[in-house]
Amino acid sequence: LMYNYMYRRFFMKQMNIAEARKRITTLENDFSDEEKVISVTKHNKPILAVMPWEFYEALMETLEIITDKGLMSQLKTSINQINEGKTISWKKAKEELGA
Repeated sequence: LMYNYMYRRFFMKQMNIAEARKRITTLENDFSDEEKVISVTKHNKPILAVMPWEFYEALMETLEIITDKGLMSQLKTSINQINEGKTISWKKAKEELGA
């Protein structure tokens, strides 16, 4: 809940639907490194999220990864190995991969 509030407050620009309609062809100029989403509201309630295509693709890729149980299991195992110091050098990894 707090994350949702903080994200909306600091990383999301808000715009009412009337303003969004007027500015639809120039909305892409409103994005910044900090504000990657425009929350379009109607009667002060969010109804649409507008975002750059690259950000949308990154979100979809992230969703694909976190919904893949096998991939998430591998990721958790890898993170645990790193935390336990079970790593190998880049040089050794390249040798093992034949690169």
